[in-house]
Amino acid sequence: MPKPNSIMAVLAIWSLSATVAESGIGVNWGTVSLHKLSPPTVVDLLRENKIGKVKMFDADPDVLKGLMGSGIQVMVGIPNEMLGLISSSAGASDLWVQKNVSAYLGKGGANIRYVAVGNEPFLSSYSGQFQSYVIPALMNLQQSLAKANLAGYVKLVVPCNADAYESSLPSQGAFRPELTDIMTQIVSLLNSNGSPFVVNIYPFLSLYGNSDFPQDYAFFEGTSHAVTDGSNVYYNAFDGNFDTLVAALSKIGYGQMPIVVGEVGWPTDGAFGANLTAARVFNQGLINHILSNKGTPLRPGDPPMDIYLFSLFDEGAKSILPGNFERHWGIFSFDGQAKYPLDLGLGNGRLKNAKDVQYLPPRWCVAKPSTDLSAVVNDLRIACSAADCTTLNYGGSCNAIGVKGNISYAFNSYYQLQKQDSKSCNFDGLGMITFLDPSIGECRFVVGLTDSSASSFIKHRRRFIAWLWISWGVWIFVL
Repeated sequence: MPKPNSIMAVLAIWSLSATVAESGIGVNWGTVSLHKLSPPTVVDLLRENKIGKVKMFDADPDVLKGLMGSGIQVMVGIPNEMLGLISSSAGASDLWVQKNVSAYLGKGGANIRYVAVGNEPFLSSYSGQFQSYVIPALMNLQQSLAKANLAGYVKLVVPCNADAYESSLPSQGAFRPELTDIMTQIVSLLNSNGSPFVVNIYPFLSLYGNSDFPQDYAFFEGTSHAVTDGSNVYYNAFDGNFDTLVAALSKIGYGQMPIVVGEVGWPTDGAFGANLTAARVFNQGLINHILSNKGTPLRPGDPPMDIYLFSLFDEGAKSILPGNFERHWGIFSFDGQAKYPLDLGLGNGRLKNAKDVQYLPPRWCVAKPSTDLSAVVNDLRIACSAADCTTLNYGGSCNAIGVKGNISYAFNSYYQLQKQDSKSCNFDGLGMITFLDPSIGECRFVVGLTDSSASSFIKHRRRFIAWLWISWGVWIFVL
């Protein structure tokens, strides 16, 4: 572990540089993936694209080791499931800070600046499950940081979903009634320690969940459905949502609280409206809007401190309970290749691809061309309970490639996950290996990575087998 004096010297330098740093565009680096690039490769990709801020959802030691010496500003996260222990035990809090923050600081270390205490712990669908843990966890962690002489440098935040507040008009924004007291306490704690309020804003979800939501209002290209709120006019959902939070903070006495947008983005697959064009238009419009420094009607000339795009990569092992699009938020595909042209406004032009990516050999598993596939249901269930088949559903990029194409896609996804083991392409004699790329249009048949660790993610898939069985049963019936 680095010596305390060396840590403090480095932190003093970093703190000085932070005082003159401008607000920036960061990314969320999620790791719930089936095919994973090595952390050094990802860090090289970040640096190549001049991305200087990264938000994590845990404190993955391999990721943190990869970030050491990079100078990239890091927000580590504590999963909601750990809040109960940390809220009830000062010792557990001390140990967490020691192992996940202090251990990585110092000369040549990771530039950890924030600790996210939970992730959207007040989400209405949690029905208050984590609500009572947040304030005690915050207090224990703040004391742990103080013991480690880090309280002045590493800041605690509580990323909140936008459903923590509500209103029909931005100026009338207020926290949900059952959250008003606890949010007042949390914001007071954050404010006293110099921490910002972190919020996740998703115009896509507003569009996805409401057939009456005007599509052009979700973007930044102008709208025929502007919202008039007194003397203020809103031309996009992001500004309206942001100012609803500003109004809610004002109602509890913290109208000038700095705000960081912890998650914002647009998926490229898995639902109608989730495609490459829409994602490019939204994300580029958002970046241009933020960097213009126009701010919002309630905060003119004062944009968010920072925004973190969601997400860096697609994550093929994420839960699809919210929707199939959950696995397709990346601005890069799993192998570090830019999905579409995007200028992050960091002086680097369009996104640069990852370099020296090591792929498995160029071969694929497909359905045999002249074989009766009527008995394929069980093979599809096996393939898609392990691999990601969400692009095959309605609205997905591979849904329209035909019955045999869909079956081939499922077979290949499983085959690549199994590192191209020839036995994994048998499927009761229905599969065959080909050296001709079967990709069609935007439907990409992937080739796996040599440095992926897919087998470790199989356990995360088992809980979805029942859902997938129902989904595929419907799919087969529709065919």
